[in-house]
Amino acid sequence: MAATRAGIPFTLHPYHHDPGSSSYGEEAAHALGLSPARVFKTLVAEVDGRLTVAIVPAAASLDLKSLAAAAGGKRASMADPADAERATGYVRGGISPLGQRKRLPTVVDESALGFATVFVSAGRRGLQIELAPAHLVQLADAVTAAISRPPAE
Repeated sequence: MAATRAGIPFTLHPYHHDPGSSSYGEEAAHALGLSPARVFKTLVAEVDGRLTVAIVPAAASLDLKSLAAAAGGKRASMADPADAERATGYVRGGISPLGQRKRLPTVVDESALGFATVFVSAGRRGLQIELAPAHLVQLADAVTAAISRPPAE
């Protein structure tokens, strides 16, 4: 595991994954009794044709314009799920920002910095890794920016 190799402290949190669930991040937050603001989902988008990882709060939406700007591009759209799985080596709903098959440019929503620790997928559905946001940024070789929109009421 990338965090172990880097000597970074972390905690794994397994939970029962419901195969019928469609919102993996919110499912993890509910199963672990956490605020969805502290559980982050890993999304793969294309910025000017280049796959880019966005890490945003589970209950929030990705702001594609802000992601494009943060990644130094002009236009962003969600990546094809098969392309995301091929590039990262993980299945949808279990894509981790850590230990991906191919290192992709990564942007973490700056709201993560407001927490002592955050939760992201540990590489499979039903398993989250808890670590300090600064360590997440370090391990993912990421930048931080305001790339999320609050959920619609």
